[in-house]
Amino acid sequence: MSMPFMDPEASGNDSVVTEFVLLGLTKTPALRPILFIIFLLAYVATVGGNFSILAAILAEPKLHTPMYFFLGNLSLLDVGCISVTVPAMLGHFMSNNRSILYRSCLSQLFFFHLLAGVDCFLLTVMAYDRYLAICQPLTYSTRMSWGIQRALAGMSCVFSFTNALTQTVAVSTLNFCGPNVINHFYCDLPQLFRLSCSSIQLNEQLLFVAAAFMGVAPLVLITVSYGHVAAAVLRIRSAEGRKKAFSTCGSHLTVVGIFYGTGVFSYMRLGSGEASDKDKGIGILNTVISPMLNPVIYSLRNPDVQGALRRVFTGRQPPT
Repeated sequence: MSMPFMDPEASGNDSVVTEFVLLGLTKTPALRPILFIIFLLAYVATVGGNFSILAAILAEPKLHTPMYFFLGNLSLLDVGCISVTVPAMLGHFMSNNRSILYRSCLSQLFFFHLLAGVDCFLLTVMAYDRYLAICQPLTYSTRMSWGIQRALAGMSCVFSFTNALTQTVAVSTLNFCGPNVINHFYCDLPQLFRLSCSSIQLNEQLLFVAAAFMGVAPLVLITVSYGHVAAAVLRIRSAEGRKKAFSTCGSHLTVVGIFYGTGVFSYMRLGSGEASDKDKGIGILNTVISPMLNPVIYSLRNPDVQGALRRVFTGRQPPT
């Protein structure tokens, strides 16, 4: 176990930690090459899968709609989210040095919350898009115009950037003067809160506000949107029409369930004294499994996406 690395100019109670040690997923050296291969394959599959979805959306005119505009942005976010954590973890698997500089830890924290926050808002916007398409079809093209799509995506980025910056600046005011070992494979708020030797009351309050604004409120909006969608779909007389509507909504609801499920469990344990393997498992679901599954979920029951993917991989031109 690494001893805390202190600022050489500091002394006594003013000593501060300038780097942390990430314990990672295992302490067994023999397992590291195996885990390296597994997570490398997961990373390649995630990047390849999400960029394939993005290429299909760009290449297929039929997919130039608001729903797929947001899905393309979601694919980019998934690539970004897994890139914040997994490449560094792969490096630690192949090295005995598991330290991460204090500023690098804060950078990882910032980008993780930035990308996850935009993800959260975009999932809400996608639910609103489905509500307009199914419940308000006559005004859909006006209320979800190209300008509104860009505005919604831009607002999602601005809100998430504000939250990520606020959380990161608040963490930077904490004192870390003792233990520097993080029992996880990336830096996040719960792990840093446990190591702080100063009060985290303000940080917890900020996180509570963020959870209400970026977690509870979007989830309520998604639930209300899909409540109206379900009622409208059940009124469709055609069985084929109901099936098509439920298939597109079902994919989105599955992604929402995974995203919010893992997020809730990650931050429910803020009050626990020590990190456990459960935290690491939830972290893998949140940062690796979810981004890897999203392309599969969105293309599995979507013939339009499947057809576009086939044309991307075979080089055939879309029908005119």
